Amino acid sequence: MDRRKFLKATAATAAATLLPAPVLASPFTKKYADVLGHKMAYIDEGEGRPIVFLHGNPASSYLWRNIIPYVTDGHRAIAPDLMGMGDSDKPNMTETYHESAHYLHTFLDSLDLQDAILVIHDWGSALGWHYARTRPDRIAAVAFMEAMAPPFMPMKDITVLHPQMVEFMTGIRTPGVGEQMIMEQNLFLDAFMRHDGAGLSDEVMAEYNRPYPTADSRKILLDWPREIPMEGSPSDVHAVVESNSDFVTESTFPKLMFHVSPGAVIPEFAAEWIKENLTNIEAIYLGEGGHFIQEQYPDEIGKGLADWLTRV
Repeated sequence: MDRRKFLKATAATAAATLLPAPVLASPFTKKYADVLGHKMAYIDEGEGRPIVFLHGNPASSYLWRNIIPYVTDGHRAIAPDLMGMGDSDKPNMTETYHESAHYLHTFLDSLDLQDAILVIHDWGSALGWHYARTRPDRIAAVAFMEAMAPPFMPMKDITVLHPQMVEFMTGIRTPGVGEQMIMEQNLFLDAFMRHDGAGLSDEVMAEYNRPYPTADSRKILLDWPREIPMEGSPSDVHAVVESNSDFVTESTFPKLMFHVSPGAVIPEFAAEWIKENLTNIEAIYLGEGGHFIQEQYPDEIGKGLADWLTRV
């Protein structure tokens, strides 16, 4: 379904009930599952072959709101909020990646996925590749964008980043400085995400900010960038991402990459390497963009994904 038609229809329904048109708000009602004693929120729309959408930091399933309508005619779209993010519970986690993986993978196992397709981004890509690598009987294909993938991840040399990004990441990983930047000043959401690409509106940023009203609630937004494997640290996450990259390189299942220039996690040189070296890979170049390309190119991603699904 064309996103504009979808939003027009939902706007008409909203008007009939005297509610604001959900052009910027999520048009989906979330469900909740008990996962290891905590509540995980998720979107579950449509019927058919399952497609699992996995977001990263500092987003939620809201990131996929304008793409999901393209696949729900004939597919079941599942989009969880990672534990600690969005409308999911926020337990205190000391090993953010490994605990998040345990929660997410337990949730996905409970769905008894068969012949499923993953659509992944940012940290959702590390978690998604990890799941596909350890449950190859459940996952049949993967679409990815701005994802942790070879040859760029794990990052062996931080100086390959833009100097401003090196400064930003160095600050985040410095004790005391990172807390001030991300928890107190909210720079990850109100600066990095807001001004990525074309920039995001007040209404959209209000929804991304809603789950994080206090400095303490934003701790997980700091913990995630401190887990990014750079120059071998942290070693445990480096090992996971390295295994993921080896798995992606050796895999033969269908893959679809959306990429932009200059990008962030998949810079241009990495996109070219992926196209030349991965097996069973299709690629769609979207144009100029940053990291949160779902906000810049929702229709292009939705249409490209829907077309690819007819062949997978």
